[in-house]
Amino acid sequence: MNTSKLPEPLRLLPYVGKWCFIASLVAFLAGSASAFFLFSLDLATRTREAHPWLLWLLPVAGFAVGWIYLHTGKSVEAGNNLLIDEIHDPAKVVPLRMAPLVLMGTVVSHLFGASVGREGTAVQMGGVLADQLTHLLRLRHDDRRILLMAGISAGFSSVFGTPMAGAIFGLEVLAIGRMRYDAILPCFVAAIAADQVGLAWGVHHTHYAVAAMAPVTLYNAIAVIAAGVVFGVAGMAFAHGTHGLSAFMKKWVAYAPLRPAIGGVVVAVAVWACGTHRYIGLGIDTIVEAFHQPVAPWDFLAKGAFTVASLGTGFKGGEVTPLFYIGATLGNILGPLLHLPFQLMAALGFVAVFAGAANTPLASAIMAIELFGADIGPFAALACVVSYLFSGHTGIYRAQRVVQHKHPGVMGKRGGARE
Repeated sequence: MNTSKLPEPLRLLPYVGKWCFIASLVAFLAGSASAFFLFSLDLATRTREAHPWLLWLLPVAGFAVGWIYLHTGKSVEAGNNLLIDEIHDPAKVVPLRMAPLVLMGTVVSHLFGASVGREGTAVQMGGVLADQLTHLLRLRHDDRRILLMAGISAGFSSVFGTPMAGAIFGLEVLAIGRMRYDAILPCFVAAIAADQVGLAWGVHHTHYAVAAMAPVTLYNAIAVIAAGVVFGVAGMAFAHGTHGLSAFMKKWVAYAPLRPAIGGVVVAVAVWACGTHRYIGLGIDTIVEAFHQPVAPWDFLAKGAFTVASLGTGFKGGEVTPLFYIGATLGNILGPLLHLPFQLMAALGFVAVFAGAANTPLASAIMAIELFGADIGPFAALACVVSYLFSGHTGIYRAQRVVQHKHPGVMGKRGGARE
């Protein structure tokens, strides 16, 4: 019990000053790393698009990255899951080599044509760079947990340009059914400042314009809820597919570098067979297209298959941008079926499939408001929450724990015991 005679607001000032300082350091590190990463990713993408033949080297690139991780990165191969585990059960500072390894692995994946995202890289770099402050500042386990959460928030915020969603993501992603409010100040400061650091370095984020909205009526709300069910099932299918293929490859291909090499062959041959590069890389052009015109009804399935084949065989990157692609194209085709503007449904799918796959409905709904404007808020909240419920107790992050089940009578099978 605190026996200080000072008023509580005055006693709080040292705490606020401490975490504003630490979070600002984290923001500078994570924001700068994300800026360098985004510039590198842009260069890799433009190079691949200018030289399509690079795709045929994807198996070689996959083998090389797998070999490097086998010999130098086994302790950090778990990526985002390692950071989440360290927050739940702090053991030792995450090795700094995680940052250059995941940066290199992701840029190589994009350069040669794997279908992967970018948030995993930014989150891992933000977390590991933040964690290097643990010994420097002599932080305790509880403070280290908050430090890692701030790093995750800063990485997510700076790579997507969504500071509010980034802050909530760092608080929400750790466990289903619980948020840690003791980290709310560091996560918000780190996320907001990291976004500003990225902008100061000259980062430009993609602008998505929703040209047509719809009024909040009973029918429209029911239609959005129905779409949320589909989005949730899509997110669940993606998570199951990625984990299932990864487990299959580990069981039947003992030598780790061969897994992405095999995946590279499959992706390269599939691109050749399809006759299009539409389903590899980030796919930002197709996401933007989904907001302006109808897209092919199989786009979301094809992107899901290419991404599962890439991530499930060991290519480095992230899941979130491919989930944006899957959600936006799926929403695009659901719009006419539900008699709602396809632009609106593309925006809702963009965030709601991610909400279901990552079990982060609040961060996803806030991201919708940051990206598409406040008018979409009620529909985004409905779509994200329903998607979250119908994605089940699964998700793209295996280390995420189940603290409270999503609804009565359903026992989750993931994340260990209830805490």
